[in-house]
Amino acid sequence: MERRSFLRGAVIGTSAAAFGGTLMHGAAYAAPAQPGAGPYGALGAANANGIQLPAGFTSRIIARSGQTVAGTSYTWHNAPDGGACFADGTGWIYVSNSEISSTGGASAVKFNSSGTVTSAYRILSNTNRNCAGGATPWNTWLSCEEVDTGYVYETDPWGVNAAVRRPAMGRFNHEATAADPVRRVIYLTEDKSDGCLYRFVPSTWGNLSAGTLQVLVAGTATSGSFTWQNVPDVDGSPTATRYQVSAAKKFNGGEGCHYANDTVWFTTKGDNRLWQLNLANSTYELAYDDSLVSGGGAPLTGVDNVTGSSSGDLFVAEDGGNMEICVITPDDVVAPFLRINGQSSSEICGPAFSPDGKRLYFSSQRGTSGSSSGGITYEVTGPFRA
Repeated sequence: MERRSFLRGAVIGTSAAAFGGTLMHGAAYAAPAQPGAGPYGALGAANANGIQLPAGFTSRIIARSGQTVAGTSYTWHNAPDGGACFADGTGWIYVSNSEISSTGGASAVKFNSSGTVTSAYRILSNTNRNCAGGATPWNTWLSCEEVDTGYVYETDPWGVNAAVRRPAMGRFNHEATAADPVRRVIYLTEDKSDGCLYRFVPSTWGNLSAGTLQVLVAGTATSGSFTWQNVPDVDGSPTATRYQVSAAKKFNGGEGCHYANDTVWFTTKGDNRLWQLNLANSTYELAYDDSLVSGGGAPLTGVDNVTGSSSGDLFVAEDGGNMEICVITPDDVVAPFLRINGQSSSEICGPAFSPDGKRLYFSSQRGTSGSSSGGITYEVTGPFRA
C-alpha cells in the first residue's frame, strides 16, 4: 500500500510553514504508522530530571505548580495542560492552560533570545478546566474549557489585552483547536466518548466574534470521504451540539489537534488513535491505531496532545501509558522520543516547539505527587531535525 509522501510541517509560533509533497491518490489510503527505529535513536538512561532522552538532548525544569518561576515573582499554576509558543522579537513566549475547576485559566512564561526566563504572568483567570486549545495566525491563544457547555476564550500571550469569551465557537466539552489559514477556519475537538469534530468558519478571518459552527459528517468506517454540516444551535442547550446533526461522525474522546499542509491530525484517547483529514480531497483515514500495530507491543498508548515540527514529524504525548512523547515520521514510523520516569500517575501535556524549532516545551500535569499541585513544566533542547 502506498505510503504517505507529504510532510507534516508545523505551525511554529503563528506562521504556517508550508512544505512540498503529494497527498494520497484516489482511495489508496496509507496503512497506519508502525513501530520502527526513530530518527533520533534509542533513549538513554534517565537524567537528573528523571527523563530519558536520545543522545545529544538535554532537559531543564521551567516551572513547578505552586512555586515561583525562577527569575520572576509569579507562582506557576496547578495542573498545567495544553500549550503553545509565540515569537516575541528575538525571544518567545510559552503559554500553558490550567485544568482546574472554576479557577483554571492560563499563564505564560517569556524567554529572551538565549532562552533565559525573563517574566511569567497570568493571561486568563477564573475559567473552568482549561484543558487544551490552540494558537491563531494573529498571535492569540485559544484556551478551551473541558466541561459540558464549556467556552473557548481568546487570550493575549503578552497579557496586555483582556481575554474574550467566544460563544460563537460553540458550547461543548472543548479540547483542542487548530487554525487553517488556507480555508480560514478553526478546527475543534470534543472530549466525549461520542464526541464530534467541528470547524468554525468566522464571518471575518481574524475575528472570532461571529461565524458558523459546523460538524464533520461521515460514515462509520475508519476511512472515507467527509462533508461539513451546520450546527443549528451552537449554545448546546437543551440539545448538546454533538446530537444536533444525526449524520455527524462520532469520535471516542477527541484530544489534540494539529494543522499543516492541507492536513489536520487529531487524536482520540478512547481508542488510542491518530486521525488524519486530507483537506485537499475531503477524505479521512487512520494515521495511527495502537490495536493495529504489527505483532503487538505498541510504543504509543494513552494517545493525547499532538504537535508538529518543521521536519514534518509529529510529536504525540501520552496520558498515562509509560509517560512518553512519541514521534511519528512522515514515512509512518512511530518510536519513543522521550520518557518520564517515576510519574506513572501523571500525563504529558502541552507539547510545543519554540519558534526556531530547537526547544520542545511540555508539562507533566501531576508530577511525582499524582496531584494537580505537583505539575512540572519542562524544556528539552537538542538536535531536532529541520
